[in-house]
Amino acid sequence: MNISFETPDKINGLMTIVVEEADYKERVEKSLKDYRKRVNVPGFRPGKVPMGMVRKQFETPVKMEEINQILGEEINKYLQENKIHILGEPLASEKQEPQDLETNGPKTFMFDIAVAPEIGIELNKKDKVTMHRITVDDKLIDQQIEDYQNRYGHQDKAETYDPELKDLLKGELVELDGDGNVKEDGIKVESAIIMPTYIKVDEQQKLFDKAKLNDVIVFNPKKAYPDNDAEVASLLNMKKEEVSDVTADFRFTINEISRHVKAEVNQELFDQVYADKKVADVETFRSLIKEDIAKVFESHSEFLFTMDFRKYLEEKAGDIKLPEELLKRFLKQKNKDKEDDFVEKHFQEALNDIKWQLIKDKLASDMGLKINNDDVMNTAKMAAQQQFAQYGMNNIPEEYIEKYAKDMLKNENQANQILERTYEMMVVENAKKQISIKEKEVSFDDFKKLAER
Repeated sequence: MNISFETPDKINGLMTIVVEEADYKERVEKSLKDYRKRVNVPGFRPGKVPMGMVRKQFETPVKMEEINQILGEEINKYLQENKIHILGEPLASEKQEPQDLETNGPKTFMFDIAVAPEIGIELNKKDKVTMHRITVDDKLIDQQIEDYQNRYGHQDKAETYDPELKDLLKGELVELDGDGNVKEDGIKVESAIIMPTYIKVDEQQKLFDKAKLNDVIVFNPKKAYPDNDAEVASLLNMKKEEVSDVTADFRFTINEISRHVKAEVNQELFDQVYADKKVADVETFRSLIKEDIAKVFESHSEFLFTMDFRKYLEEKAGDIKLPEELLKRFLKQKNKDKEDDFVEKHFQEALNDIKWQLIKDKLASDMGLKINNDDVMNTAKMAAQQQFAQYGMNNIPEEYIEKYAKDMLKNENQANQILERTYEMMVVENAKKQISIKEKEVSFDDFKKLAER
């Protein structure tokens, strides 16, 4: 066997492998003998099929299978021994000529290989990146308290509809004919629920102004929710595809007006929000809320820092040349089940991600970083806690966090995302120790503007 590897521009590689008959002959013979033991041919007992018959039927596909396996083994061995870092996977070269596998003798195979460029980047204290910390002010605390008030509030019955309080109306909904009478065999919903506040068209929404218990309102669902068949279907208890022809007016008789009443800021609310802590006054309540918001904002700050750090490192690394045509071929092959222009639309984004990955790999290699299962589990648990925190659930027992994290890791896509997140976090956290970080306090509104850059 002879292997040669050319990289004229250091990123576009061409590997040529000449496989001699001696490299595959013994393996082919062994496979054919195994086939003879298993193959079923009418008129012959298992294992007694003439070898000539087995060879005639299976030798070419077996030879192809064994050569392909040899090629895979030799390519990986060569790349590892010569410490060649590649992008994607080797592709059959466009220079490849057809090989006659029905005959013996040497076979020549050529592969195009996208070689990862070397990244010249080192970190020191002269590298400066800003960490933006969000100030938790009274406005944010007040907003969170109001959220808790709404969450732990209750429903009261009302006599008159108040749009400011976003009242919910319940009643009977029946379809009318062109003369305004109840349509025979028309649509009827006995327990319809309407929130007029969310009706998109002012003309239809105003029909409910000053409505009272037992009032009758005539409105048109299709006009009230234009271009939203899903909303109309939900109101009429129908399937989305069934409402396209429903254009009639409907009569809505109000049987109940339900009003959400916010919880009072008192001991009951303190105990509901912080069941595992002793909160006796508003000051302590606000202090704990401030701590919780700060914890959530910490992850926001880390995320923005990572984005800013990535931009800084990409600029520091300079122009990274990639074998774009090879990568495009690889991505098209990998995404052949997608639309024809999928790769073209996302190619620049893919190139940017590859460059960032190369920078991370360079830093991780320099720092000798390795990920273990505990690292991945810790990231999964952190992701679980953040998801619960989004719903104001900040005191979830550890056993539930761990169970949720394990469930996330059972999903292949989520597991891959968590693994990549773990890798990125480790690189960034360790890189922080080598650079200078400037802390800067900003308001939440200013932070959002920075994040939207």
